[in-house]
Amino acid sequence: MIVFKTNFGDIEITLDFETTPITAKNFLQYCQDGFYQGTIFHRVIKGFMVQGGGFTAKMKEKPTRDTIVNEANKGLKNTLGTIAMARTDAPHSASAQFFINVTDNAFLDHFATTNEGWGYCAFGKVTAGIEVVHAIEKAKTGMVAGHDDVPFDPIVIEAVEINT
Repeated sequence: MIVFKTNFGDIEITLDFETTPITAKNFLQYCQDGFYQGTIFHRVIKGFMVQGGGFTAKMKEKPTRDTIVNEANKGLKNTLGTIAMARTDAPHSASAQFFINVTDNAFLDHFATTNEGWGYCAFGKVTAGIEVVHAIEKAKTGMVAGHDDVPFDPIVIEAVEINT
């Protein structure tokens, strides 16, 4: 179990190592390395998701390890409260950034082994603190440093606790 201690409150996340072992291990390694501490939720879209894990409060992107294989084809769905890997248009381009679904987002699920069909790999779920996620979702956003949907007041992951 992972606990993100944010300036909005705590978010507890349980990872699914059985279904998505590569993704869960990758995320856990970033947590163990202290990578997420001091990063922000830099993309917040009401009724969709809150995204974090890649930028500092000054909107400086952090360097990451290599990308991982997309395990969206393993069957986990992008439902309310699941955590999934963010990526570019390339299916196997996820590294550190993640998002938490604030509603069911079936259109993000895997449906074919094509660029358009790969989907986004859900690899765990929020087991406590969904009210914190919904509070983040309500933040006022706009364009900051050339990025859309950025909260005007930084929402910071201040610490990460790993409980095994």
